[in-house]
Order: sequence, then C-alpha cells, then structure tokens
Amino acid sequence: MPTITDKVANALYLSGCLKFGSFKIKSGATSPYYIDLARVLSAPQQLCIIAEVAAEKITQIMAADRIDKLASIELKGALIVPSIACKLNLPCVIVRKEEKAYGVTGRIAGADVAKGDNILFFDDVISEGLSKVEGIKPLQELGANVKHLLVVVNREHGGKEKLEKLGYQVHALAKISEIVDSLYREKHISKEQADKVLDYVKNFQSA
Repeated sequence: MPTITDKVANALYLSGCLKFGSFKIKSGATSPYYIDLARVLSAPQQLCIIAEVAAEKITQIMAADRIDKLASIELKGALIVPSIACKLNLPCVIVRKEEKAYGVTGRIAGADVAKGDNILFFDDVISEGLSKVEGIKPLQELGANVKHLLVVVNREHGGKEKLEKLGYQVHALAKISEIVDSLYREKHISKEQADKVLDYVKNFQSA
C-alpha cells in the first residue's frame, strides 16, 4: 500500500512538478532539482491527490487544534489551497505579495480575516522559511492566530527548524530526501539523480 510520501512523490513526478537537472534557485545557489507546483494544474488527477493528502493532514491537526480558515501567499500555494479548502469546507485567504492599489485594496483576498481567527498557513515548499514569515505577517496584523504551517515538500534547508524556534508548528507532507528515495525505488529516476539530490541535502544538514 503506498505511503503518503509515495503518493506525493508520484503526483509530483507524473505532473511534471519535480524536475531534475541544474537550476538556479531564489537564494542564488544551484540546485540539482526544482519543484514547480504550478505544473500540477495540468494534471487534475495528481492535483486531487495532493489536495486529498493535505486535507487528511489538516484533519489530523484539527483533531487537536481549531482551524477556522486556510491561508496561502501568491502564487504557488495560492493555486492549490482552494482545492484543499473545498475538501475541508473551510474558507480560504490569499495574501498578496504587494498591496493592491485599486478596487478592493490591501494584501488580503478571499475570505475576510477577523481578530481571533485560527488560520493554518499553507505553501508549496519550505527552504529557509523567510517567505513564510512574510506571508503570515499580514494575517497576524489583522489579529489572526497562526500556529500551524503546512507545506507539500520540506527541502531540508533548515527552514522548518528556524520557524519552529519562532514558535510555529511546521508540517510537511514529505521531505525531498524521502521523495527521491520513493522515486528511485519505483525506478522513475536513476541512482545518479537520487544521489545528487541526497548529497545536496546533506550539504545543508552539515552546514
């Protein structure tokens, strides 16, 4: 029976979200892989799998803590969070990266944010964690409580640990090292591709 990691790995691979090669990432460094979660929109079945697994994880979280709304920041996480919200029957909020200067202004779109709302913040991946703090800030400024963060993939760059030191509870559907192990077992990728990613991850863990 496939594990959660197997389901996520397969969905990312089949939808073309997970690419192997040489990619310049936001920090300026070069990575042997890249995750473009927007690609999952081209594969509805795989999008549904990601949304279902995320909804199951959030249901587990809600067994211990009340969650009133889901939130994400544009662009990648914001593309997926409505599908998750539908499965949970929860309102969702999108945080814009910049203030909107016309029409309904501000950085919040979707559901209103009320003081005291318990909001779970969702995003595609976590690397160093800095963008998550930026996305959460406008919600907190409106009086929301943001305790839980959920990402599809933990890139294992130390971001989870940094955010947990700030008091957040960070959940990931899968780690990148687990994903490449799963794909290698299923013969979707070569040992060379898997080893390049695992060595890359080890460099961050030993830094």
